Amino acid sequence: MRETPVLIVGGGYAGLASALFLAHQGVPCLLADRHTDVSLLGRARGINPRTLEIYRPLGLAESVKDAGRPFADEAGVARCASLVDDWQWIFDEEFPRTLPELTAGEFCLADQSTVEPILVEAARAEGAELWFGTRCESIAPDADGVTAELRDLATGEPRTVRARYVVAADGYRSGIREQLGIARPGLRELRHYVSFVIRADLSRIVTKRALFWIIGDPATGAMGAMASHALRDHWGIAIAYDPATESPADFTDERCLAAARRLIGRDLPVELVSKASWTEAVGIAERFRSGRVLLAGDAAHVWPPAQAMGANSAVQDAHNLAWKLAAVLAGRASDALLDTYEAERRPVALELAELTVRSQAARFGPDPEDDPADPITCILGQRYASAAMIGEGPTPVFGDGVEQVARPGVRAPHLWLDRDGVRIGVHDLFHDAFTLLCGPGGEEWARAARKVDGVRAHLVGAELGDVEHRWAERYGRDAVLVRPDGYVAWAADGEPDAERLADVLRRVLHA
Repeated sequence: MRETPVLIVGGGYAGLASALFLAHQGVPCLLADRHTDVSLLGRARGINPRTLEIYRPLGLAESVKDAGRPFADEAGVARCASLVDDWQWIFDEEFPRTLPELTAGEFCLADQSTVEPILVEAARAEGAELWFGTRCESIAPDADGVTAELRDLATGEPRTVRARYVVAADGYRSGIREQLGIARPGLRELRHYVSFVIRADLSRIVTKRALFWIIGDPATGAMGAMASHALRDHWGIAIAYDPATESPADFTDERCLAAARRLIGRDLPVELVSKASWTEAVGIAERFRSGRVLLAGDAAHVWPPAQAMGANSAVQDAHNLAWKLAAVLAGRASDALLDTYEAERRPVALELAELTVRSQAARFGPDPEDDPADPITCILGQRYASAAMIGEGPTPVFGDGVEQVARPGVRAPHLWLDRDGVRIGVHDLFHDAFTLLCGPGGEEWARAARKVDGVRAHLVGAELGDVEHRWAERYGRDAVLVRPDGYVAWAADGEPDAERLADVLRRVLHA
């Protein structure tokens, strides 16, 4: 029997990010995924600034941005009857890629087929073990851990793994969630799609590249959607179908090629490269935790792909959970800390589910300007209320905008800092430990923090230059304790006290 502290089931964004973040925290982990390789389908192309902000201190931001270079000239969303007909631009073509007032992260277009290999390489470099071509057939949780029965799909060999915790990142139809009997109240399947990748030279037709094209008549329902691909002359297409009258098996290669030519609007050479089916649905698991098993990504929540919130939320789920698992497994926190994962991430999922349904309906309907989602607030303004912070947490999940004043439950306000002549964002400091940020004159607080195991201290305005002199405006406290995921846990004024700080940390960790 193989033993591991954490078994991760599923190798999409949620699973790979979990493996990466856990390994980065020093937690040995094993990932099992039934697929042998990443998909060629160009899914989940939007990397939002919060996700890139998370990748930055791990040294991955530049690699991810490089993966997005094929999409560097794309902007806006276009609607048309076919690609050769007039395009109606329904979203701002000049939406900003950078938000320097709010974050060092950026908007980046890099699809899943190019980002997943980056995460695979990074997770392995940090020490994670990844078993592809391996299916999880069942799990058996008990009071002390989970026994999982896996199978190598190439050899048929069974493998038994014993883990202290399992992260179920096995997607929309999560077998683990179903085995545990975790319901998704009100689950709605909105649309069913067949997606496929074609190879075609469209250089004489597509002279300006959109983020994607909605093709068809909005009065009767869009015929399909089309997007570029990281590979030259490759294009992704999604066609909706009615499961009451047909199935994915009805979409033969010939039918897909004919549909591609209709969407393009011209009879030209087209080659089919790959094909898959999927369901656009909305549903949130009633629980994100069942004892030693925690759900992440599509296993926990699913909603339409508007604003690319699904894939980014999967990464952010993993980021929220990884430091908590690391603290529990290291004996620094009690198991009760893991309850705050659901307390923090499920309310966000509930809000985003409603917003993305309405946003997607607006996009594909006759009035795209009715989109209710403010993407910047949805991305950078998520707020938590849980027992993993000291002080009353903010409500609701989203305020009127991105909150830029440090208080418990809020993403730490952005600062541009100078570290040894290099300009960094404040979130570059947060990744593997609690961080006590101290303002000018905070040397005594910093000295107190250095006496507390698991806390790193930084002096803003001294050791780190406050480039835009925003500390007083955005933090304005003697000391602010920030969690490894970049959220404020506690803020204080007054006499520095190492014992007081240690007690705060114990309370946050439920130690």
